[in-house]
Amino acid sequence: MNIFKKIFGNQGENENQDKNEGKSLYSPDENLPIDELFTVNFKRNGGKFIYCENIGEVHENFENILAENDWFETNVLCFDSRLFHFLDENNLTHLEQNQPSFYFTACENLIADEGSILFSSKQFKQFKIDELPTNIVVFASTSQILQSKSDGMRSIKNKYNGEYPTNITAIKYFEKATEEDFLHYGSCHKNLYLLLLEDL
Repeated sequence: MNIFKKIFGNQGENENQDKNEGKSLYSPDENLPIDELFTVNFKRNGGKFIYCENIGEVHENFENILAENDWFETNVLCFDSRLFHFLDENNLTHLEQNQPSFYFTACENLIADEGSILFSSKQFKQFKIDELPTNIVVFASTSQILQSKSDGMRSIKNKYNGEYPTNITAIKYFEKATEEDFLHYGSCHKNLYLLLLEDL
């Protein structure tokens, strides 16, 4: 046996052991595929995740959300004309903005490493997060999942090519914290459903 190994031990083994000891048992495996990493982190943050293989399943699950919350024939906040057909076929009013039961929207990107959803003024207009309804239903696709927030910012920059949206923000907390801590300080929780369409 090598004399240095006897005296100092195997440094590589100790370093790996230290890295593993510092990692929480509850933190997701960083080697997971990006879509699985997003799902694990999003659900850990309290989000309600509904995977849909086709647009028919999106419509069906949207109706299930309405039934679960008794939101049929109510007023909804929605700015995206591409989503109006979901509302019209379920007798939901989206022309008025007074006392909406929920906010229905698309998003910019889904951020895997923190399980958050990235929005901009293209979705939120001039509203701040705390000015929007507590209940939010987001329609997104698997092609919008990115690794990190910096990837999301890069995607926005490329997508809008010079006419960048303002009010870029991420929602990360989807349930009220049982105890206030510094990680939740200043954050606004939302009861959020994600309808995720497989498009890859």
